[in-house]
Amino acid sequence: MVAIVSTAAYLGLEARRVEVQVQLASGVPAFVVVGLADKAVGESRERVRAAIAAIGLSLPPKRITVNLSPADLPKEGSHYDLPIALGLLAAMGVVDAETLSDYLIVGELSLDGRIAGSPGVLLAAMLASGEGRALICPAVQGAEAAWAGTSVVAAPDLLSLLNHLKGEQMLSAPQPGGAEDGWSGTDLQQVKGQETAKRALEIAAAGNHNLLMVGPPGAGKSLLASCLPGILPPLDAAEALEVSMVQSVAGTLTGGRMTRVRPFRHPHHSASMAALTGGGLRVKPGEISMAHLGVLFLDELPEFQRAVLDSLRQPLETGEVSVARANAHVTFPARVQLIAAMNPCRCGHLGDPALACARAPRCAADYQAKVSGPLLDRIDLAIEMAAVSAADLVLPPPAEGSAEVAARVAAARGVQRERYAADGIRTNAEADGAVLERAAALDAPARALLAQAAEAMRLSARGFHRVLRVSRTIADLAGTDTIGRGQVAEALSYRRRAPTN
Repeated sequence: MVAIVSTAAYLGLEARRVEVQVQLASGVPAFVVVGLADKAVGESRERVRAAIAAIGLSLPPKRITVNLSPADLPKEGSHYDLPIALGLLAAMGVVDAETLSDYLIVGELSLDGRIAGSPGVLLAAMLASGEGRALICPAVQGAEAAWAGTSVVAAPDLLSLLNHLKGEQMLSAPQPGGAEDGWSGTDLQQVKGQETAKRALEIAAAGNHNLLMVGPPGAGKSLLASCLPGILPPLDAAEALEVSMVQSVAGTLTGGRMTRVRPFRHPHHSASMAALTGGGLRVKPGEISMAHLGVLFLDELPEFQRAVLDSLRQPLETGEVSVARANAHVTFPARVQLIAAMNPCRCGHLGDPALACARAPRCAADYQAKVSGPLLDRIDLAIEMAAVSAADLVLPPPAEGSAEVAARVAAARGVQRERYAADGIRTNAEADGAVLERAAALDAPARALLAQAAEAMRLSARGFHRVLRVSRTIADLAGTDTIGRGQVAEALSYRRRAPTN
């Protein structure tokens, strides 16, 4: 007899349906799992055997073959335990196989029969909803699966699930987890001085632009970066679902709680390429994907390995990262706002006669050369920050905080949302080609200044378009439809120049 149940395989943020075919046949007793399964799936045999024994049943003395179809699709993870166990129980006649055909099943089994959580349940729920099926999943992830809008059976253990399927003890349907609103982190009122940097941060937030802050230790670079989530607009429902899907695959969506606060990721400079862009033995999203639709903050930028930094160049341009392996090609979303901070040189005190090292200014060129030109070309705004003086530190907190700046940012984002409604993009930073040409309404003096500056500053085509996008954002903050000479001049003032020897 062959029993068939459905489960899912995850490729990036895509879930594909997998048939679990279980056959009981005469012959030498054995338990074989085939279908391009990894080690975690192969080990499910022992977990399934122990879980079935825990509910008072034993496997029949037959040859048990489990085929995961399609056989050429890689199968990774422990969420195949529960569908294999239910398929085996259906083949044994313990549970009705026809009843299971209405469900898509995921979950890891413990040796005592409990059903443990596993990454990717939200993706499986979305797949089940699209196919008109219900979902069977662990009880601890029922709130997460309920966001997909499909019928969910969230079982704490194998025995209670069997009783539910037989109609003897019905499990209550889980409710979607709560949604977190509001940023409770650093407020801009905590930043004293650095008015130019605050202005650049507001422009970066309004247009979703990449920002580089260069300044001595203690100038407030990290403090300013930590303020950014507080002035960004909250995620809308569709964006929150995108972010939650990434978190589900990574296994960090706890309690099924979604959040409307944009992600803020700040990896240490010792991070490897796989940690930053994704990968590993079992391909997982990296920091740039975990920051999708949010902020990726790279402090001490030159201290990262150069190859690791250069691996960000393509994702920053395309908004997605592709991880290629011999047996799989996985794509994760990576539409992030890059905020970077660095000292001007290794000692950090370039330009200060009392503190700078003897190798200045040569040390600045060597230190900053660790960051490649093509990566710097993808940064829209770069600002030089001076050390905060004692006079600034004793001043009272500024009257304007994150709430006031966030209101202006939200208004500018609203203008951009209306402007690009038909183009499927959200912000000025994503505008390109004909869309950017249509949006960039330059008056004659602004056009002349931009052309002159592009020649004098030797801007690349990418750099030219990034200046244009920043100019459009500055005009949006000012509430003007036309980009004037002043907006172009301010955007050009933020353009990064190479250090001189």
